Amino acid sequence: MEVCRVPRQLPPINLRFNQSSSFRRSTVRCNLSPNADNSSESPIDDQMFILGMGFVGKFFAADLKAKGWAVSGSCTTAAKKEKLEELGYQAYLFDANHPQPEILEIVKNHTHLVISIPTMLRHKRLVESVLKDGKLRWLVYLSSTSVYGDCGGAWVDEDYPVNPTNEVARARLAAEQEWLSLGNNLGIAAQVFRLGGIYGPGRSAVDTILKQEALSKGQRRRLSKSYTSRIHVADICQSLNASISNPSSGNIYNVVDDDPAPREEVFELAQKLVEQKFPSHLKQNTSPEKSEMLPPEKSSRGEKRVSNARLKKDLGVKLLHPSYKSGLQSIIEHIHISG
Repeated sequence: MEVCRVPRQLPPINLRFNQSSSFRRSTVRCNLSPNADNSSESPIDDQMFILGMGFVGKFFAADLKAKGWAVSGSCTTAAKKEKLEELGYQAYLFDANHPQPEILEIVKNHTHLVISIPTMLRHKRLVESVLKDGKLRWLVYLSSTSVYGDCGGAWVDEDYPVNPTNEVARARLAAEQEWLSLGNNLGIAAQVFRLGGIYGPGRSAVDTILKQEALSKGQRRRLSKSYTSRIHVADICQSLNASISNPSSGNIYNVVDDDPAPREEVFELAQKLVEQKFPSHLKQNTSPEKSEMLPPEKSSRGEKRVSNARLKKDLGVKLLHPSYKSGLQSIIEHIHISG
């Protein structure tokens, strides 16, 4: 069986990245600005540095590069660096806990910065001293809705009291405060995006079912949650683009879709979509959300419904995938299996 691999060279506005899987090559078209003229290039001085070129970072980098931006980024291993360079990006090894001054010197010569690393900012004085005389005028830190903690199923917006319940969430909250403070000290536009669960091509319930892999204990436990906020990677990218067009200082945005449906419901649709398109592919009774689900926990740990009203009002974002339903449908439409 072969699973789709996104090609490296795509027409403008197509997102591309290396996907290590066994699916046959396919093209993922994520039109981030359906009404925009994508033939026009960005001004020559627009340069983006992405700290942490993982799943989201690579998608966003591809979108910007297609628009004429100069894009560089960081990663944590030599193997990842080599793959990024193969995609045509300047890539650098970077440790957020021990930032190298020479890498910060490179960052300071970029106009825009996306931080997609979960750890809190270390050595703030060093970072600030290097970046203060640079070209940087905009930054966004990609955080998580996990900073809200358990809200008992309530709807939460950006003004809802944060209550992180684990070390990772507490580190993200600390990072939010540090990056906003840094942006304020530098006198630049700095924002925080609190992302829901990220999904997209190669990273979705559809892909999990097609691979027929066993769910982890954490994945199985999350199946019992009544609400799960999520966001398609294409909508993260268009939200970032909207922020670039509407820069502001100190704002926090929840970047989630309109439908905080339970994970079990998502897997049920994914199973249905896979069975409809590839009826002979799945083994009998291998639905991961059914066969491996743990008994529901008594605690509603992490339960919340996250509002995206501010994102829509302030940045004018119109979600490409307001629900997991259109998101999964788009993903499976671009998957092809050959035996």
